[in-house]
Amino acid sequence: MAFTLPGPVKKILSTMKSGGFEVYIVGGAVRDLLLHTPTKDWDFTTNATPEQVQKLFPDSFYDNKFGTVGIAGKYLDDAENPEEVYEITTYRSEGMYTDHRRPEKVEWGSSITDDLQRRDFTVNAIALDVDQNIIDPYNGQKDLSAKIIRAVGDANTRFTEDALRMMRAIRFGAQLGFMIEGKTLDAIQKNADLIQHISWERIRDEFLKILVSDHPVDGIELLASTGLLKHILPELLATKGVDQAHHHIYDVWTHTLKSVHACPSQDPIVRFAVLLHDIAKPQTAKDVKEVVTFYNHEVLGARVAKDIATRFRFSKKDIQRVFTLVRWHMFVYDKHVTDAYIRRFIRRVGQENIQDMIDLRIADRLGSGAKRTSWRLEELQERIKEQMKVTFTMNDMAIDGEDIMRALKLKPGPKVGKILHTLFAEVEKDPSKNTKEYLLERAKELFKKS
Repeated sequence: MAFTLPGPVKKILSTMKSGGFEVYIVGGAVRDLLLHTPTKDWDFTTNATPEQVQKLFPDSFYDNKFGTVGIAGKYLDDAENPEEVYEITTYRSEGMYTDHRRPEKVEWGSSITDDLQRRDFTVNAIALDVDQNIIDPYNGQKDLSAKIIRAVGDANTRFTEDALRMMRAIRFGAQLGFMIEGKTLDAIQKNADLIQHISWERIRDEFLKILVSDHPVDGIELLASTGLLKHILPELLATKGVDQAHHHIYDVWTHTLKSVHACPSQDPIVRFAVLLHDIAKPQTAKDVKEVVTFYNHEVLGARVAKDIATRFRFSKKDIQRVFTLVRWHMFVYDKHVTDAYIRRFIRRVGQENIQDMIDLRIADRLGSGAKRTSWRLEELQERIKEQMKVTFTMNDMAIDGEDIMRALKLKPGPKVGKILHTLFAEVEKDPSKNTKEYLLERAKELFKKS
């Protein structure tokens, strides 16, 4: 089987071979080649030391203890992806793991066999040499054909070495649509508590990859059934069995998973918000005359979602996005709402989050068993487009605080801010008032009344 390799990859292989060293493509790149899927990350392993690799590639960099040398694509004549980093790592063998996260020290291996035996799963323990011969000591190709994720060697050993591998097994299954082999699955259930040793940043990255995979629901259900989810997101487990009323035909857990599956956005933050949009329903559920209600679940839910996003070490910007999407996801619309209502909605959500909010509503509808859209949602989107052409923030107003201070001969203070906010409220209701002449005259009137 002949593979078509990109120019930078061929350059690395030929340069290493010319230098007298062994070199192999390894990991996900080989797996993707065999599956005929696009390859993003190209990793190589070699018998050359990092110092020897750097001599062959003078523009490379090496600043880690794992023997990995990085080379930017621009130094490999990669015009399409000049900033992409290609990694070449010296053969490694099994090292000592004492914290269930990283090896205490790196031990160099002497052969490709040494290197492959330390890898996580058989489908990732396949190598391709310069002449495109496949090295597959753990029958990874067989597992690829059978669509199975299987640990290399003893699964318990693999997961006690690095507990994140348990999430990686589920993530690969969700991305590829593969089943997890029985002994490997048993080992995840047995060692699930070890996930507590892993940093939230690493957990977050794997979790988000599961959410944007082709099979996110399978991934989440496996996280739950293996015992990993109770350590990662126990708040979500609390939604199991929480029945809903009215148009809902599923409990909160099932509705949530169906919503994630139906989400049209591939943005991991949007999918995370979809996952958490009803997270506070268990706490707000009330049964009044056999009718279940969840009043203000979006208000409490936004705070809970913010706490979870903070725990997951999201950036401040992404934490705020999650909060906003959950807080305002219960928006309502009918043809009688005013333009001012639409503008307030846009201001609350933020213009940059409008499409994300629409995607969440579509996911919410589909997750409830409804149609993708409705005349209300379509009309709302049209009105939003119209209103996004007019004033939304004070920065869009025809005057600012300095104009008011000059016109009224005022010094900076709360009076200026109060007048400005009153003017903004008027402009929000009637954008035609957003002229310098009108606003300055109105400011004088407000000042006289104060």
